[in-house]
Amino acid sequence: MLRFPTHRGAQIMEIARRETLAAMAASLAAMVPVRANALLNDADAIDLSFVNPELRPAVATIRASFGGNTHLTVDGIEQLRGASPAEIDPPFAHIPVVRRSIPGLAGNPPVTIYVVNARPGRKRGGILYMHGGGYVLGRAIEDIGTCQALAEALDSTVVSVDYRLAPAARYTASIEDNYTALRWVYQNAGDIGMDPRRIAVMGESAGGGHAALLAITARDRREVPVAFQCLVYPMLDDRTGSTRPVPPPIGSLVWTAEVNRFGWRSLLGREPGHPTLTAGVPAREAILAGLPPAWVGVGSIDLFVQEDMAYAERLIAAAVPTELVVVPGAYHAFQYFAPDAPLAKCFRASMLAALQAALV
Repeated sequence: MLRFPTHRGAQIMEIARRETLAAMAASLAAMVPVRANALLNDADAIDLSFVNPELRPAVATIRASFGGNTHLTVDGIEQLRGASPAEIDPPFAHIPVVRRSIPGLAGNPPVTIYVVNARPGRKRGGILYMHGGGYVLGRAIEDIGTCQALAEALDSTVVSVDYRLAPAARYTASIEDNYTALRWVYQNAGDIGMDPRRIAVMGESAGGGHAALLAITARDRREVPVAFQCLVYPMLDDRTGSTRPVPPPIGSLVWTAEVNRFGWRSLLGREPGHPTLTAGVPAREAILAGLPPAWVGVGSIDLFVQEDMAYAERLIAAAVPTELVVVPGAYHAFQYFAPDAPLAKCFRASMLAALQAALV
């Protein structure tokens, strides 16, 4: 039976993300303590009238996470890339996690995956999860708590991929890493307690972009069926904030047009928004027919709201069963910055319900 956010599965997901945000805040506060303290105490520094009232108090958490800013900066990204801890223990001992190194596809290095809540012999749908980080940050181990919470809430196996990051590796590398993991899950589904016919791909932010791109890749290669795609405020379109300006206040909190351009430039190896170079960008895929059913969720002031709505509309037009959830006055990653807000709980409930229906 599905456990909604008032139950343990969602609660440990909140705890896991809070720990990640706390670690991020500590590293950035150590780098810029004076500036952070000054801005944190300046209650009048930003107009929050466009933010849903439930989510306004969490702006203090955002500022703590980003060194006193209300958004991540390119300098902050560079600092975070060198501040990531060497290793993180899975936070919940009762949900098993196994780290594996699997062979890469021809010409590619091995891929590290984390298998969460494996139960050999169980026949239930499962999730292949890709972490966020703007294509330039993050590691699979940092989101293990989130994966453990998903696995417990859905009574499923979750496999998380440690794909190569930009700019050291471009989109062609991360596609192959994620596809390698997908093929491994399909071929070893029985050993980890997963039904090979009911594999969902999932990610948040850049992870959602990777999930969308993986669904397209799997459709085109015709080797592995994907049953569902769960796209949580996915990063889908390199034109957002580059050749397509966004109106204020969209993208004014957490993830901005500036850092979006940096992320896409790093992934693609070129300036974002090029009129004809479209490879590696899910929103630029010409044909969406034949893709798996989708759940797309985003806040109305998230930088990605317009591209996510457009992608959902295109999926619907291509006869792909699609649910779109737009949360009024919600910024990027709002459900982690304000996990106790009713809006955040409803958002998670909708996501979990969609996954539950796809995995049974």
